[in-house]
Amino acid sequence: MAFGEEMGSPLRVSRESEEQAQPAECNRESCRPDKMEERGFEDADIEAWEKDYEGVDEEDTPFSSTCSFLEPGQAFVGTQNVSSSCSSGDSSPPLSGMERDEAWRVTVRIQQCDMQRGYLCGSMEALNVPSTDTSVVTFWDGEIVDSKNYSFFTGQWDATRETDIKHWSRFPCFTQLKEAALKDGARSVDLSTFPYIFMRWKEKFFVNVGPDCGLTIAGFYYVCFNREDGTVTGYYYDPSSSPFQKLALQPQQLSSSGYTFGTFALC
Repeated sequence: MAFGEEMGSPLRVSRESEEQAQPAECNRESCRPDKMEERGFEDADIEAWEKDYEGVDEEDTPFSSTCSFLEPGQAFVGTQNVSSSCSSGDSSPPLSGMERDEAWRVTVRIQQCDMQRGYLCGSMEALNVPSTDTSVVTFWDGEIVDSKNYSFFTGQWDATRETDIKHWSRFPCFTQLKEAALKDGARSVDLSTFPYIFMRWKEKFFVNVGPDCGLTIAGFYYVCFNREDGTVTGYYYDPSSSPFQKLALQPQQLSSSGYTFGTFALC
């Protein structure tokens, strides 16, 4: 998520949105179409969710231990840099209401992961967002670049092949795959044992605020996940937003004995 089109104004949340932003559980059950209708979601949001919900097994699909950090319920915490500048040579002034190199605190939680289909979904909560007393939570769908279901070429969301290569190239580990990606999206490469998993995360709708909250979810994230330590790095792409907003996340450790596995609740 990023600032909306009115980037020159501080972010605003309407009174109606504030009333909706009450503590609410955000998990697969609460986001079912019938539950969403009860909670007052718009028809367009429900239809979008129904399209993705259809045909998805209720049971979470098991997957390789090398992807254990993508277990349903696993949380990742970190920041999203919402700098108004993407290069050190840019002398343009920062957006109104925010300082240069400002970062939001972000929590991402995995709701489902199906490696066979190259699909995952979850929630993203942005904290300390300017001019609002509540966090902003979105639901997102993810595509896993596995050379079978999805390639490095996005083919939608206003992303050209040039845009794809430019963003994937910001991940150092992509260097050894770049030649294959330029050729056919790396469909000829077996990525099942590659140390990193590449994904795209596309936010579908706001969970606890209305669409007039001052933020936009028109773009999507290019994501690189480290299988070994569970770290996540991403870059947000939206032609109307500041470029290369960096997402940096670490798996949330509950204690020395393991990592978090539970439902997500706003507070």
